[in-house]
Parts: sequence; structure tokens; C-alpha cells
Amino acid sequence: MIDWIRERKRPVLIVLLGAAALMVLFLVLRTLVPLTRWQSHPRTQTFTDYYQGGEATRLALTTAMEEPCPDAPFLLPAAGYIGLYYGDPRPPYSRTAPHQGMDIFVPQIGSVSVYAAYDGYLTRLPGWRSSVIMRVPNDPLVPGRQIWLYYTHMADTSGEESYIDEAFPPGTSDRFVEQGTYLGRIGDFNGGAAWRIAPHLHFSIVLDDGNGQFLNELEFNNTVDPSRYLGMPVNYACAPNVVTCDPDPLCEDALLGSGGG
Repeated sequence: MIDWIRERKRPVLIVLLGAAALMVLFLVLRTLVPLTRWQSHPRTQTFTDYYQGGEATRLALTTAMEEPCPDAPFLLPAAGYIGLYYGDPRPPYSRTAPHQGMDIFVPQIGSVSVYAAYDGYLTRLPGWRSSVIMRVPNDPLVPGRQIWLYYTHMADTSGEESYIDEAFPPGTSDRFVEQGTYLGRIGDFNGGAAWRIAPHLHFSIVLDDGNGQFLNELEFNNTVDPSRYLGMPVNYACAPNVVTCDPDPLCEDALLGSGGG
């Protein structure tokens, strides 16, 4: 009788072990497939050059602006290599869910300062370790529209050490800051997500919900292309390998969300 019970348990055990193996395989593929797509993408070569090349190579790929580009309202919030663009389909994003902002990469965490791109009212929610958002009551390119400027990844990898300036502790609400105000330093905290690239600042323009609150920044259609605000082609379809000022930063093929650009 005991042997019979054991024999009946074996198929169940085999099924459970098989299911566990499939789950592990799924998790591995979910990580490796996007990584393979990223590594094989033509634009990734420039990204590789930035991190594997010497100081001269990194300097040549760095965009740094102390003043806004001519006729552009926004200041580039940090100096670095602009390596992921607005509308970018490369992993961890896709063509159906493209990148909703722009990423400015740096060699190491805590080494590069972040500044306010425009005048606005800064909020840091109580639970935010690496992020701040600024309310701009009057969109400089669409008068009468309120927009929000989102800055994130300003903490160490673990999220234990925030790189946001002490002037903006958790719970800060609607505090006015001028363009060029020091906000913190670039880090690498990603909220514990499995996908990690390199230290960078994620900067995006987020639409208002019509009731004085920002929409979900993770949704592409809730964001605005920053190109014309910065006077730089930072749209995936338009951006060169090294981004600089351009009087006509948007091209015909630019991928735009419902917020435009």
C-alpha cells in the first residue's frame, strides 16, 4: 500500500519539477531575449563605445549645455551621453510601448549634477527615493497648457542613498524653483526592476490630467516629445549619434504620443 502511494506521488512530483523548470526558463529568456535585441541593435554600438572607450571617446559623445539652445525654453538638465531617445523601441521598451522620455548616461553613479530644466513648482512624494517632478503652469510652447517635468534615477543602486538635494526632502510639495537650480546627482536606482542598463537620468515631459495632477508617466501617450523644448533632436527617428542644438529638431518620421512635441 505504501509503495502504491509513493508511485502515485511520483508523477505529481515530476509535473511540479517540470513546471518549475519551465518557469526558470521563462525568466531566463525574458532577460536574455531583450538583452540580445539590445546588443544587436545598430545604435547600441555608440552606447558600447561610450562605456568601453577611453575618456576622449566619452567626451566626444557627451552633450553638455550651460545655457538653453537658441530659441529653446528648456535647459538640458544634465551633461552626458544621450543614449535612449523619446520614442525609442529598444529594450526594455518596444514599438508598441516606446520610451516615454530621454535618458542621459554617465560613467558612474553620483558623479554628475542634475539641474532644473525650467522654472516650476517641485514636488517629491513621500515614497520617492530617486524622483522629483516639477509643475510648469504655462507650457512655453503651448500657452495655457500645464505640464510636468519628471526626473528620476537619482539614488544609488540599492535606493538606500538618495542623491536628491537635501533642500527637497520626501514630502516636498509645490516648491518653486528657478531654471538651473541644482536638484541632485545622477544615480542608478530603478525600483528593483530586473532590467538594468547603466547610470543615467531619465527626463520626461508629462501631461496634466486636467485637474491639476500629473498623468501616469509610464504611458507613452501621457508624455510630450522634449525635442522642441530643448532645441535638440532627441526623438528616436531624428536623433544623431551625438545630440547637439538644432533649429529644426523634429523630423517627418518622428514618433509622437498624443501630447505631441
